[in-house]
Amino acid sequence: MTEEERAAYRAFVRENHPDRGGDPEVFAAGLARFRDADRPADDARFDAPVEVVGPLPFPVRVGVALIRTWRRRRNQRVI
Repeated sequence: MTEEERAAYRAFVRENHPDRGGDPEVFAAGLARFRDADRPADDARFDAPVEVVGPLPFPVRVGVALIRTWRRRRNQRVI
């Protein structure tokens, strides 16, 4: 996305966002227009079905918690 396209996109969002009083249908149509202009025709990343991943096994969750705790304690600042 070039700087001009990015500026046009940001201006569109500023003017038409529903949280700022814009029309939701116009906003959705404009986002689709910008998304389709930016994406190649053969790009199917967003067309795949959503896959829901179940929870991790308990030993993996414990390992992740231990790693996070270790990193948090290692990065504490001494005042």
